[in-house]
Amino acid sequence: VVMKKVICTYFVLFIAIIMGVCGNPDSVEAGRKDGDTIFQVSLLQGLTFGDYNGNVTVKELKRHGNIGIGTFDRLNGELIMLDGVVYRAAGDGSVEVVSNKETIPFSNVTYLDADKTKNLKNVADYKELCGELNKLVEERGKNRFYMIRVDGLFKEMNVRSVRAQEEPYKPLVNVLEYDQTFFDYKDIEGSIVGLYCPPYMSSLNAVGWHMHFISKDKTRGGHILGLNIVDANLTWDDTNAFQMLLPQNKMFTGFDLTIDQSEDIKKVETDIRK
Repeated sequence: VVMKKVICTYFVLFIAIIMGVCGNPDSVEAGRKDGDTIFQVSLLQGLTFGDYNGNVTVKELKRHGNIGIGTFDRLNGELIMLDGVVYRAAGDGSVEVVSNKETIPFSNVTYLDADKTKNLKNVADYKELCGELNKLVEERGKNRFYMIRVDGLFKEMNVRSVRAQEEPYKPLVNVLEYDQTFFDYKDIEGSIVGLYCPPYMSSLNAVGWHMHFISKDKTRGGHILGLNIVDANLTWDDTNAFQMLLPQNKMFTGFDLTIDQSEDIKKVETDIRK
C-alpha cells in the first residue's frame, strides 16, 4: 500500500512538472530537438471512457515528433504520423493527409532515431512479431519506451478503423461493438508505426505494443490486428523520457480514473471477429 502511494505521488508530481514544461514555449522548442522523448496527448483511459474531444492541433503535435500513432476529434479514424506527415485511416477505408487545424484527443509521437536496425523475414503473424520485438525489449530494458518503424512487404495485413462519433459519446468498448470497420489486405507494401509502453504505464496507456499501418502508396491503413511479414526492415528507437499533456475539458475532469479499465483495453486491442 505504501509503495502504491509513493508511485501515485511520483506520477502526480511528474505530470505537474510536465504541464509546466508544456506551457513554456521555450521548453517545447527544446523538447522538439530531443529525439528521446515520447510525447503523449491525454490518457488512453480517458479515451476508453469516451473523451473524444480534440485538445491539441495537428500543427502542435508535429512540434513534438515526426512519427507516431493516435486518433482524431470525435474518434474520426486512426492516426498515423510518418516522416512528419499526419494521415487519417478513416472508417470507410480511405486514407488522407490531415489539415494542421484538425485536433487530437489522444496520441503518442516522437522524433525517430535509428538506435537499432534489423531485417525481418517470414514472420507468420502478429504474435510472432511481438515475440521478436520483445526479445529486443528484454535486451535493451523493459522499463523504457520504444518507437518502431517497419517498412516492407506483407503477405497479409489486417487492420481496423472507427467511424466518427456524435455526442453524447459512448465508452470506446461500446463504440467498437457497432462502429469499427475491418479491412484485410494481401501482398501489400507499406509501413508499421509501433509504440511499446512499459508495465508501469498501465494507468496511463496500453502496456506492451500498439501498432498502426499505412500502405506505401498512402491509400490504405489502420490499427493493426493481424499480419504476415514477407520481408521488412525494422528501425528501432530507444526513448528515455516521457511527457504528457492533459485535456482541459469538463468531461475529462469528471472521470474517475482510479477505475480499472484493463479488461476494456484488452477488448479494444482484440479482433472481435475471432
